[in-house]
Amino acid sequence: MKNIIKGFALAAMTLTAPMAMAQSFPESPITIVVPFPPGGSTDLLARKIGESMAETLGQPVVVENRGGAGGTVGAHYVTQADPDGYTLLMGVTGSNAISAVLRDDLPYSPTEDFDPVSIVISSPLVLVVQSDSDFESVQDVIDFAAENPETFTHGTPGVGTSMHMAAELFGLESGTTLLHVPYSGSADALKDLLGGQIDSMFGDILVTSEHVKAGTLRPLAVTGTQEHFLLEGVPTMAEAGLENYAAFSWQGLFAPAGTPPEVLDTLYGAVSTALATDELKAVFAERGFLVEGMAPADSKAFIASEVEKWGRVVDAAGLKQ
Repeated sequence: MKNIIKGFALAAMTLTAPMAMAQSFPESPITIVVPFPPGGSTDLLARKIGESMAETLGQPVVVENRGGAGGTVGAHYVTQADPDGYTLLMGVTGSNAISAVLRDDLPYSPTEDFDPVSIVISSPLVLVVQSDSDFESVQDVIDFAAENPETFTHGTPGVGTSMHMAAELFGLESGTTLLHVPYSGSADALKDLLGGQIDSMFGDILVTSEHVKAGTLRPLAVTGTQEHFLLEGVPTMAEAGLENYAAFSWQGLFAPAGTPPEVLDTLYGAVSTALATDELKAVFAERGFLVEGMAPADSKAFIASEVEKWGRVVDAAGLKQ
């Protein structure tokens, strides 16, 4: 009987320990791992959100940069951390969706090895051509690409990037085949587009909108589901004729799988508070970001849908590595 009672006591302690931890969370500093070097947009987002979260939670929030392999090195590191809410990842489209369907050797699963806290922000891209280009609409591109397969060129920062995948999705939805020209970075692709060496690119809205204002680039359509505030009057891909098309780059906060729901809710509450601050609203507006702030359950469903969508694109384009 004593052994039975002792067993019940141990079981009760096992069940109540996570609950007690969640109720007292956080009791020590929290680390947000950024899977890229310092200075980029992901790093900036993590630091700005971390500052606000620290005020809300009453504990320091430290940003740790662990770059490499398109964000997958830092992502893998976080999956190996204790699922207690103290080690988080500021993940992106590549590390937490595209890489899963692009690489057979990825050492983690975005859908099984993470518990999302929140998809924080998103940003559509924009299909741009030179301002004096013969292509004046999305339909012009489709018509040309249909008659001239693998001739219409688009530049990207590399295979598997959101810009590359946006173009592959375009080809899939339009029934055409574009010619991919990968560069070592977006700046080189943009330089060649402006110089007339390539026909187009699915570019970052903040950067390309400056060239649109200067009259050197012509925007044909944004990849989001509504007009973008930095490119008023530019249609969405759906409005331009590809009704099922939508592509975003996004960034979100993730915890290792198995993190208690109460901890995720506490972290999500801190993220929501951060997103409501005037400072972050200004940062987002300056960079063309759209505020998402999805709850944990919604974020999990979103990730699953992204993995499914990009898996379909990768299979159709034969991009599996």
